[in-house]
Amino acid sequence: MRVGPAKAAAVEWVMKYASKEDWFRGAYFSGSIIGKPDDAELSESSDVDVVVVTAHDEPPQKLGKFIYDNTLIEATYLSSSQLASFEEVLTSYHLAGSFRVDTIIDDPTGHLRKLQKQVSRHFAERTWVRRRCENVREKIENGLRTINTSGPFYDQVNSWMFPTGVTTHVLLVAALRNPTVRLRYLAAREVLIEYGHEDLYSELLKLLGCAHLTPERVEHHLDELARTFDAAAAVAKTPFFFSTDITTESRPIAIDGSRALIQAGDHREAVFWIVATFARCHKILETDGPPDLQRTLLPAFEEIVADLGIKSTDDLIRRGEDVIQFLPRLWETTEEILLTNPGIVPK
Repeated sequence: MRVGPAKAAAVEWVMKYASKEDWFRGAYFSGSIIGKPDDAELSESSDVDVVVVTAHDEPPQKLGKFIYDNTLIEATYLSSSQLASFEEVLTSYHLAGSFRVDTIIDDPTGHLRKLQKQVSRHFAERTWVRRRCENVREKIENGLRTINTSGPFYDQVNSWMFPTGVTTHVLLVAALRNPTVRLRYLAAREVLIEYGHEDLYSELLKLLGCAHLTPERVEHHLDELARTFDAAAAVAKTPFFFSTDITTESRPIAIDGSRALIQAGDHREAVFWIVATFARCHKILETDGPPDLQRTLLPAFEEIVADLGIKSTDDLIRRGEDVIQFLPRLWETTEEILLTNPGIVPK
C-alpha cells in the first residue's frame, strides 16, 4: 500500500468514529508517516500513527494498533491540556515534530491549526532545538535514576534499555529528524555519518551491549522471540499500554521488520526492538499465561539479555551509570550538530 491511501484510511477512521465522541478535540498524524510523500510505498513493517486529542485531563490508555480498511493504524490519545501553548510543544521533543508541517486531520476548535503555524514558525530556531535536546537528556537521566529494582526482571531490563536507547534521540532531535522508536539506532547512525561523527556510533552500540553480536546470533534471538511472541499473543487478555504491539496484526512490525533489518546487514540495529518486545511478551506471559509456558520460554529471554552483558539488577544499575557518564560526550557531539546543521536558524 502507498502512503496516500493509508493516510486516507486513517482520516476516514477518525471522522467515522473518534470525531463523534463528546470529548473529541481534534486529531493529527504523527511519527514517520509525516515525512513520506503520498506516492511512497508503506512497508508491511510500518503503521500510520494518529494522535487523537481529548478534553480529558487524563486521557484513556492509548487505543494502540488495529486494522482499518487494510491499513495498520496506531492511535494514541492526548489531553488537550498538553497542547495548551506553543512554547510547551516546542520544548517537548515528542510533540514538536508533529507540528513542524501541517499534519492536522480534524480541528473542530481551530486550536490545532493555530498551534501548528506557531510551532512551524519557530521549530528550527536553535534556541528551541537545544531546549528539545535538553528535554531528551533529562528523560535519559530521570529514567536511568528511577529504575524500579524491586520489579520483575523483564520490567527492569526495559526500564534500563529504553532510556539507554534515548541517547539516539538527542542526535536525531539536533539533526531535525524524527525521533523514531523501532529504527532509532539506524537513524542515529545515518546522522552521525552525515555530520562526521561515525566514531561515536560504536559507543552507542557498546552502551546497549550489542556491538559484538553477529548476524547469525541476532537471527537466532529473533527466531526465539518469534516463538515467544506467538505464545504471548495467543494468551494475552490483560490490557497493557503496549498490548496491541503483541498481536497477530502487529507481528509484521516486531518479527518481519526485525528480520528485514538483519537481512539488510543492520543486525545490531535490530537488537533494541527485539529485546524490548521479548520483555513485553514475558510481562504478558506472566500475567495471562500458564506458569509452565513462561518457564519454558524464559531461558531465551535470559540468553539475549546475557549477550548484552546483563545477568542481574546490579548489572543494570552499573550499565545505567555508564550511560550517565557518557552523556557529556554525547552532548558535545549534539552541540556540534546544532552549530553545523544548515537547517537550524541561529536564534
